[in-house]
Amino acid sequence: MFKPYRSVLMAFGLATVLAMSPSFSANSEADFLIVPPEKLVWKDAGSGAKLAVVYGDLSKPGMYVIRAYFPPGVMSSPHFHAEDRHVIVVEGTWNAGTDDSWDPQATEALVTGSYMFHKGGAVHYDGSAGEKGAVVQIVGMGPSKTTFLFPKEGNFGKPRKLD
Repeated sequence: MFKPYRSVLMAFGLATVLAMSPSFSANSEADFLIVPPEKLVWKDAGSGAKLAVVYGDLSKPGMYVIRAYFPPGVMSSPHFHAEDRHVIVVEGTWNAGTDDSWDPQATEALVTGSYMFHKGGAVHYDGSAGEKGAVVQIVGMGPSKTTFLFPKEGNFGKPRKLD
């Protein structure tokens, strides 16, 4: 039986493969790049959230691919990025809010296989509001810049209105 999310996964997978080919990336020296999950280098982002660069360099012009892990109950605080971003949920349920409320009740729950487009400059917050964590893969064009609206509250943590 064909499931609708498979077409999203296939389209995203194809886009990712094409984006990593030399014709789309000036910094690629090989015809193929294979990164098994155990080779990802995860870095702490605060409150248990972690980030791993899969491809590219966020500080330089060109395509990048990153993965973000959000532990249960942890969300990024409201922020925006200078660049457009394409997000696909790789594992778990990822909750996305599209304002500055940082209210998990106001988020949309995106299950594994879901896709979301983030327009550059659009304020949002996201993470895992449920009992299980979530992993997302994000594709964008660098240089990347993230601006947090409430930097004194920290970049990741328990949302303000978490009941």
